[in-house]
Amino acid sequence: MRLRFIGIDPDTGKNGSPTAWVDPDSGDIVIQSYTADDATRAQCVENTAPGHAKGIPDHETVIRVPARLVPILREACDAAERAQL
Repeated sequence: MRLRFIGIDPDTGKNGSPTAWVDPDSGDIVIQSYTADDATRAQCVENTAPGHAKGIPDHETVIRVPARLVPILREACDAAERAQL
């Protein structure tokens, strides 16, 4: 799998690097970001998607993406859509 780098948090320092990539073969968006804290995870468990079991499946995780990464995610979404064409 080769990933296309889209962008990194513009305010990143040397100790954090929320980053977005796109897999051009599948169109998947790949995100590296901060691990959600226990309070955020608990909120996700309590606000589960309708029709789904409560909890976070073992094969999934919750991440927190900083708002300043939104423009980069928009670009990643556009690249993912182009990969599907």
